[in-house]
Amino acid sequence: MPNVTFYIHVEHMPSGASLAGLSRDCVELCTNVLEAKLKNVHVVYVGVQHGHGHPVFVEIQYRLETFRTPSVMSRFMEVLDHAIARHTGLMARIRCFGYAASDIHARN
Repeated sequence: MPNVTFYIHVEHMPSGASLAGLSRDCVELCTNVLEAKLKNVHVVYVGVQHGHGHPVFVEIQYRLETFRTPSVMSRFMEVLDHAIARHTGLMARIRCFGYAASDIHARN
């Protein structure tokens, strides 16, 4: 963790080059702002059929840590929002979900 999942309307899916740039920014944000280890960062893009709302929905799942305060998460979302707009030209809805280590069961 963190896992950053982008749900993007298939008709608005950016080019591979744009997604690569956005991925780089996400990894940098996760490692620098959230202080995650590089090996624990995952960024994925899911093409979806649009029903209603913003053309991009971003869900970030992360492990709760004392240093990931509300102000840190606010800064993370602000910089992520700018990166999404810069790389895709789209407005995103961003939601972050923190989980206590005792609530996470994982492999690999």
